[in-house]
Formats: sequence, C-alpha cells, structure tokens
Amino acid sequence: MGKEKVLVVDDESKIRDHFSAFLEKEGFDVDTAENGQVALEKIGEGFYDVVLIDLNMPKVDGMTVLKYLVDNEPESIGIILTGYASIRNAVEAMKAGAFDYLAKPIKMEEVLMVIKRAIEFRNLRRENIALKKQLKKKYKFDNFIGDSPQMHKVFRTIEKVADTDSTILILGESGTGKELVARAIHYHSNRRDKPLIPVNCGAIPEELLESELFGHEKGAFTNAIRTRIGRFEMANGGSIFLDEVAEMSPHLQVKLLRVLQEQTFERLGGTRTIKCDVRIIAATNKNLEKAVEEGKFREDLYYRLKVIPIQLPPLRDRKSDIPLLVNHFLEQMNRTKKKRIKGMEKDVLRALEEYDWPGNVRELENVIERMVILAEGEYITMEDLPEKIASHRDSERISIASIPEGGFSLSHAVNEYERQLIISALEKTGWVKNRAAKLLRMNRTTLVEKIKKQGIERPRLAS
Repeated sequence: MGKEKVLVVDDESKIRDHFSAFLEKEGFDVDTAENGQVALEKIGEGFYDVVLIDLNMPKVDGMTVLKYLVDNEPESIGIILTGYASIRNAVEAMKAGAFDYLAKPIKMEEVLMVIKRAIEFRNLRRENIALKKQLKKKYKFDNFIGDSPQMHKVFRTIEKVADTDSTILILGESGTGKELVARAIHYHSNRRDKPLIPVNCGAIPEELLESELFGHEKGAFTNAIRTRIGRFEMANGGSIFLDEVAEMSPHLQVKLLRVLQEQTFERLGGTRTIKCDVRIIAATNKNLEKAVEEGKFREDLYYRLKVIPIQLPPLRDRKSDIPLLVNHFLEQMNRTKKKRIKGMEKDVLRALEEYDWPGNVRELENVIERMVILAEGEYITMEDLPEKIASHRDSERISIASIPEGGFSLSHAVNEYERQLIISALEKTGWVKNRAAKLLRMNRTTLVEKIKKQGIERPRLAS
C-alpha cells in the first residue's frame, strides 16, 4: 500500500500512540491531533486521505471536526470513533458524512479493514467522476468535427432530441459516423448513467441474432446449456443501438415491433413475458422506403423507427470540413502512432479535397493513418498519397491546349470551355440541374445563372 496520510484525532495519548504505531507499521503516513481544535488547524493546512475522529472530546467535539472535513475536504474520508456507542450517534454521524462508525474498544484489524475499504471507495469514486467527465468530453457536440451547414443541422437535431425518449433512426452511408451520433444522443440524455448496448444486426448470423437480442432459456436449442439474457435486458433503463437494422429478418422485425409498441418480449424458448424500459436508436445505410416498397421491411416498423430521423451527409457533400478533419486526424495519429508530422503539402490537401471519398470519414481517417505511418519527413508529400487518390486528381486535371502563333482571345476560350462543360454535365445528368450542379461542384443557383448567361437550351426531340 502507498503512503496514504491518516490523521488520528483523540484526546487520549495512549490511543493516539497505539493507532500511530500500528498504522505506520502497515505503511501509512500517520499524524495525530490531541483535540478538535488542533485537528481543524491540521486539516486546514494539509490533505489527509483518512481522518479517524474521536466523537467525544471537550470544547470542539468530533461531530464538528467531521462536518468541517466534509465541507472543506470532500476528498478526505472521515471515520468516527467513540466509546459511547448508540444508534442515534451512528445515524447522526452517517448523515453528517462519516464513511463508517466504530465503537471502542476497537480491534486494530477492524480499523485497518475499514481504512482500506474507505480508500478503495474514494479511489473508485474518483475513477467514476473521471470516467463521466471523459465520456461527456468525448461525446460533447463541440468535439464533432465539422463546421459545414449540413453538420450544424445534425448538431441542432441531436441537441433537441437527446434528452427525450423518442425513437431515433439515423440514416447515412457507411463511414459517416452513425454510431458516434448514437453515442452522443445517449450520453446527453437522462439515461446517460445506464448502459448503451450496441448491436450490429448485419454482422450476426440470422439464426443467432434473435438469441443475441432477446436471450434464450436453457434447452431452447442445441448447445443452449444455460439461460442467457439478451441485449435488450442488458440495456434495461438505458439505450440500445441497432446498427444495420435493415438486415433483420421479417420474424425479428415482428418481435422488434412488439418491443416498440408494448415494451415486452419473451426469451427464445421461454414463455415468461419480460418488460423492458429501453430507448431504441436504429441506423441503416439502406433506403428503407425502397425496402418497404419491395416488401423486405415492414411498413409499420419503418414508421415506428422513424419517429425522429437524422440524415448524416456523405463527406463528398461537405468537403469544406475536410481540412478540419485532416488536422484532427493528424493530431490523433501523432499521439497514437508516436509520430511528429507537422502538416502536409498544399497539393496533398488539395488532392484530398478533390477526391469523392466513397468510404466517407472512415476512409479519410484510414488514409491519414497510412500517410502518417509511411511519411519519412516532418511533412506529408505527394509521394505519400495513395495511388487511387493521386490518379483521381490527375484524371480531373484540365489539359492546356497549345497557344497558336497568332494568339487567341483568352476570355472567349474560357467562356466556350465553360459552356461545353455545362452542356456535358447537363447531358450526363439528363438535364437535371441539381445533379449537374453537384457534378460541377457549384450551387444550383450559380449554375442556373450561367445557363441563362450562356443561352444554353435543352435540345427538343424531333417529332
């Protein structure tokens, strides 16, 4: 045991000496106070892990010392000692904040056990406080990386719905951060002190998913040698995150619908109805409306899940966030990989901004990790860029025509080139201006203005 500090407060010198000798032998740093006034002065001057306080002392009694300790040193643990044991004194001391209450004559082994338990309790309390702060910081909205209008809309929605019990459906492509949003919602809700249980419905075989979610009774199937509780029971009082919910079989969709409607279910092979108080947060990268039309997903379940939908934008639609994400991942990788990368060349960042990121933020994080590990200098260069991103950029570069000897009008050439690009984009998208604007990476209103300025009209079909 380390050198925890213990203060022994007692008006009898024999008791102080006896406690000091025993506790110092056990590895504690022991100090003593012969009365309550001296104890108050010593507590005011320095920190003690544990304070053993005689309850009955003249002038300043032990209860006064205990209350001062609780008010001024909440990290210290107070233990009351008395030769006048009574239930009333015990209750009063515990209400005042004492960790425990020991009646004289006291066995030293009992004192040692209580002190160890007190220190263990104090350390556990510290860990819990630190963990809660860590969770709050980790899932604080400020730590979501993004300053684009699309992400601000997501943040506002999370803030509005987090502290409700409404069912949430998170929609978005793979790698957009659906589980991160689910965790932010849970840890900002009134269920934050209860568990958040994640289940990837697409990663568990169909024949095992029912048991995973709802548990099973002993003998429910081959190898079911004991009763097992499911994820819904584990999440009781908290939240359950059902990722890839579109992968559920029709049979499980019926059971999930019942949980949503009645908050009850039965274990596999069981007959006892189990009630559960669970908030459901679901997510999918599939088009559930289309799945409903095709008969692959129950319509009633779809509307039960979609009480509050949150649509996460793909990275290609919020490229203004890429520099922020890059800086965040560089700092993160420097810490975890013990590297000292100061930054990257402008051409590298430009290439990252021009790439379409089919794997979204997760793909960007993996690319940054790879470049940080492989970089030989303090800066990431084009040589560190993965080939698929470098070649993508090369394919988008505009070739420069040779200038004739007689020269030509630059403004006319640029104007004509712009016209041809706009027509090409419109033809490629069936003359749907929204899609054409995305191809050209501009606002729809800007594209409409350029179409008018260029006098571009859609060709009429021959009759």
